Amino acid sequence: MSGGRVCVGALGGAFGVRGEVRLKSFCADPAAIADYAPLFTEDGARSFEIKITRTIPGGFAAKFTGISTKEAADALRGTRLYADRDRLPALPDDEFYHADLIGLEVLDTGGVLLGQVTAVHNHGAGDLLELRLQGRNSTVLLPFTRDAVPTVDLTSGRIIADPPDGLLPGPDTA
Repeated sequence: MSGGRVCVGALGGAFGVRGEVRLKSFCADPAAIADYAPLFTEDGARSFEIKITRTIPGGFAAKFTGISTKEAADALRGTRLYADRDRLPALPDDEFYHADLIGLEVLDTGGVLLGQVTAVHNHGAGDLLELRLQGRNSTVLLPFTRDAVPTVDLTSGRIIADPPDGLLPGPDTA
């Protein structure tokens, strides 16, 4: 997302009947999400101060400013929450916010443009970069490991990749 915000969590609807919400944190320290408030909706139209009230399976129960009923909490189901980048901690040189990777060009070790990062996924076994291949409508998932991605250069807006054999389609496939 542009505008200097990073997605830090999502809401899963109401928890109870008094306006608490189910909160899933995407932060390295899940409870730190409260430190990054105010949190914003993706379009920036709403912002919330939050107070985590307890740990629940899959995340937290939390109180959000302006949300006082079960119906209001349920209306937020699926809402992704964003924090201002300057509220987030600085990262070591070898760590990146997913938002910083999306949109970067990906070149192979010989300098040939492979495509562009369209998303970053993590299904539990490590991060995967989704690449829209240059000149194609298809995408591939590239493991975001030091072997497959030896260089990330945010300043120049590019990634150097050494994809595993067989990952990329040959010139004869669409």
